[in-house]
Amino acid sequence: MGEFTFTVEKTCPICGKSTRIVKTKSKLFVEKTDEDFCVHYKDFNPYFYKIWFCEHCGFAADEKTFLGTMPALHKKKIQEFLEPRKLGMKFVEERGIPDAVASFKLAIFYAEMTDQSLAKRAGLYLELGWVYRDAGEQDKETEMLQRAAELYDKSLMTERYPINGLSDNTVVYLIGALYFRMQDYEKSTQYISRIIGDQRVRDEDIKLYKRARDLWQTIREDKKETNPEENTK
Repeated sequence: MGEFTFTVEKTCPICGKSTRIVKTKSKLFVEKTDEDFCVHYKDFNPYFYKIWFCEHCGFAADEKTFLGTMPALHKKKIQEFLEPRKLGMKFVEERGIPDAVASFKLAIFYAEMTDQSLAKRAGLYLELGWVYRDAGEQDKETEMLQRAAELYDKSLMTERYPINGLSDNTVVYLIGALYFRMQDYEKSTQYISRIIGDQRVRDEDIKLYKRARDLWQTIREDKKETNPEENTK
């Protein structure tokens, strides 16, 4: 397992104890990237290790949140929640799908408890969906993608982008890609057409524009396969 990961010690922002964290090595071979930016790597899935958790108190979050400055109010809220409970997760160097799912569910729980941004929560649901994709659990994957799409949609209306390296246009595309993965071609088309029809995107982000155009074409082809009568129209 040491081929892809290594273990470090980090201080938990909640209980202050030193906890072991498994980190992923940066040199991974990319095999393909799905429409919704899920990257598939050869012989390894780094999404299993995206969430850090404290083996002592049970706090879980992504690296940025774990190492970042947490508002005192959020810290107090989590400490008060954890005080009467024993939530410490067993440290494992090699995570399987159940470990990855449990870590994401915990991270989502704390993100919602502390009212983290809608975009942040959407990202967690999205990556949990990718874990389920790897497991071949399509129903659970679809449920997570649906939640991610809804949260991203709300986020676009209420939050100022860029957030976590995503522009608002990238999020519009991503929502379209998520509905495509859920085979809701009508909703997918609504979002993707917003990107294709925006001259500014074509001028300023040609890569995103081409991605949207390719997906638009794929949707048309998939629609024809599911509705053969469209060929005769």
